[in-house]
Amino acid sequence: MSMTDPVADMLTRIRNATMRRHEAVVMPASRLKGEIARLLKEEGFVRQYKLVTQGARTALKIELKYMNEDEPVIGGLRRVSTPGRRVYVGADRIPRVKGGYGVAILSTNQGVLTDKHARQARVGGEVLCYVW
Repeated sequence: MSMTDPVADMLTRIRNATMRRHEAVVMPASRLKGEIARLLKEEGFVRQYKLVTQGARTALKIELKYMNEDEPVIGGLRRVSTPGRRVYVGADRIPRVKGGYGVAILSTNQGVLTDKHARQARVGGEVLCYVW
């Protein structure tokens, strides 16, 4: 069975792992997922991420971050653009997530960027997801 939306799968795995208070979550790796993980770490939502080899396949391992032992740093994740309904925004229409408390992750022609960096670079793109 092929997966139609690997990014939604990634977000669901992270969401489920935080709800179960797991230390880390492992998923099939891709360049896009690696970029999303990099931004989650830069923004302080996850502790660490790394590529691990599982036999012939490469997997992405994300170490989750918690405040005071049990409260996940990630309050929520929402997929915005889906394979069935792509959502694109111009540089002047980049959404603010939870009044700037969260981040929007965009796929732009300058790579995968947070809403803040996309605004600074004055580029729009596809809104992949919101994280808060």
